[in-house]
Amino acid sequence: MLKTEIQHFVAALMFYTRIPCPHSIEHSNKSLKYFPLIGWIIGGIGVATLLIFHSILPLSVSILLSMAATIYATGAFHEDGFTDSCDAFGGGWTKEQILSIMKDSRIGAYGTVGIIVLLGLKWITLYEIGLYSLPILLITYLNAHIASRFMASLMVQSHQYVQDINKSKSKAATEFSLGEMWYSSIFVLLAGLFFYSYPLLLLAFPIAYLAKLYLGYYFNKRIGGYTGDCLGATQQVTEIMFYLGILALCKFI
Repeated sequence: MLKTEIQHFVAALMFYTRIPCPHSIEHSNKSLKYFPLIGWIIGGIGVATLLIFHSILPLSVSILLSMAATIYATGAFHEDGFTDSCDAFGGGWTKEQILSIMKDSRIGAYGTVGIIVLLGLKWITLYEIGLYSLPILLITYLNAHIASRFMASLMVQSHQYVQDINKSKSKAATEFSLGEMWYSSIFVLLAGLFFYSYPLLLLAFPIAYLAKLYLGYYFNKRIGGYTGDCLGATQQVTEIMFYLGILALCKFI
């Protein structure tokens, strides 16, 4: 049992990051339950990088370098899904057009503008939170990576996979059982405990969830479900909504 769970975790690490893993491990649909735990690792890399560089560099530069570290650690996996989604939903009118554009590896105007706005918004939002409180920034940074990955996994629960599995960048995921759902949520709940001194900031979680609900509604309306790129977009959008929620809530604490 323990060996199986370790294999599922390592499979998640191999699939969702660029951290070296044994090549003998195969992708498992069950690995999705460890998606929030991957958020702990990537968020931890971001926090550690920020602290290291902030000891010798200004906060603004340290945040940008930490963002680069998290992107490098994931191979821009989710950012790629976001840009593909921007191009597809921005340039496609029908379901067939949208799915066809998603499979194109080239980036278009919608994707270019979208990723510039997204990364710029991430940087300025994190910087503003850091000016308010460095401890809150560090807690927010970690929790956003965890919560956003959980939101992406929830999309698998609530919507249908619609793209051809053989042509998609991401394999279709299997829905969680109720037990696996609670197991996965433990990683989110544990991270939320860091907000014990700032309970109002916990409202950032439902704010991110509302963003997930809207994205699910939008994806379902346009293509009847989600694709692997949609999951990447969900992770990126709910991450930034978590940051924006925290920044807005900071005015009330």
